[in-house]
Amino acid sequence: MTEQHEKHHIVVGVEGSGGAASALRWAMREASAHGSVVEVVTAYSPTYGAASPDFNYVPLDPKQLKAEVARMQDRVVNQVLDLVDASDVEVIRTMTKGRPVDSLIEASKHADMLVVGSRGRGGFRGLLLGSVSQQLAQHAACPLVIVRPDLLVDHLL
Repeated sequence: MTEQHEKHHIVVGVEGSGGAASALRWAMREASAHGSVVEVVTAYSPTYGAASPDFNYVPLDPKQLKAEVARMQDRVVNQVLDLVDASDVEVIRTMTKGRPVDSLIEASKHADMLVVGSRGRGGFRGLLLGSVSQQLAQHAACPLVIVRPDLLVDHLL
């Protein structure tokens, strides 16, 4: 661990899904119980939007995209903070340009634990390429926790 992260360091992948919110909720409770720092990592890639009815696509403005991703990350973090008593937990918000799995593997190199939801926004593409959680299980540099939202029951945590 680096000097910046002397405390136990938990990295959580957040991309706006309910599964990611459940993972963050679990991580916040874990961090509160063990005096950990939580780093919320959100990856984004250049995105294209329809420019005309004949399906021509143009790249979205990178500054606008980054601002939208930051708003999504803030929304998820704030919603979870409203649900969990974790005022003692330091939260670091990180955004990285690139593929989620690559960004999380890199973040796992300075973490004590990596937490993700079991279902994100992968859809059909995720089935073709393999899920992020499956790739993280094979390549993360620290222990991985995959949170199933259907098992996140308040009275058990």
